[in-house]
Amino acid sequence: MEFLVQFELDIPDGVSESDVEDRETAEAGAAETLAEEGHLVRLWKASVGPSRSTVLGLYRAGSKEELDRLLGALPLYEWMHTSVTPLLQHPNDPAETRAIA
Repeated sequence: MEFLVQFELDIPDGVSESDVEDRETAEAGAAETLAEEGHLVRLWKASVGPSRSTVLGLYRAGSKEELDRLLGALPLYEWMHTSVTPLLQHPNDPAETRAIA
């Protein structure tokens, strides 16, 4: 199954800059591992205001429960506000049409 995951970071007050940097570095490594395993397909950063952005990720997992486990293991997870949308194949998907030709 594929899932669209939207998340924003909310770093609590009082967290040291070095802790944030350490977690961001660990997050990059975790994202690389998820990509290598075929779970993380794409990531985008979208602006939602002058000083805010959100991240959109296309993930693959066998179930919503598996996705929840994958996301819950991310180093930044406790600071994330997430929204997960399961994606279903659309009959007019151009990728599907190209695959048949």
